[in-house]
Amino acid sequence: MCVNESRLEHKWWHNLKYLVVGILFGTVFVKAEIISWFRIQEMFRLQSFHMYGVIGSAIAIGMLSIFLIKKFNIKTIYGEKIEFHPKKFNKGQIIGGLIFGLGWAMTGACPGPLFAQIGTGVTVIAVTLLSAIAGTWFYGLLRDRLPH
Repeated sequence: MCVNESRLEHKWWHNLKYLVVGILFGTVFVKAEIISWFRIQEMFRLQSFHMYGVIGSAIAIGMLSIFLIKKFNIKTIYGEKIEFHPKKFNKGQIIGGLIFGLGWAMTGACPGPLFAQIGTGVTVIAVTLLSAIAGTWFYGLLRDRLPH
């Protein structure tokens, strides 16, 4: 379970930076074509390296970032220590990953680019967004009763 331990309080306008970063992130998603249903289908049909290159780059950058954070004891911009907690493996991660991948392949969307897809005028993806919200709510309802 991930817990945000920060006790910092900010004014509402400090959140505007997240809006700006979100808009920039969405623009990059659109320009890189990683929100394209066609590109996602190419990936699942093993017809193109495009999406694998994007995902592989993200993994490499994430690994490098974590290595640098640990090696140099990098802190947040507010001076807080960044902590990494070990993760336990369980079979639910495999099942959940398969369900996620199946939904991604069927809809051509994963949670990251949903809003960018809607923003580009692919409004039918709103059905996917509502389904993701409903699925998240349903998981929250059943979470304590699922195998660990």
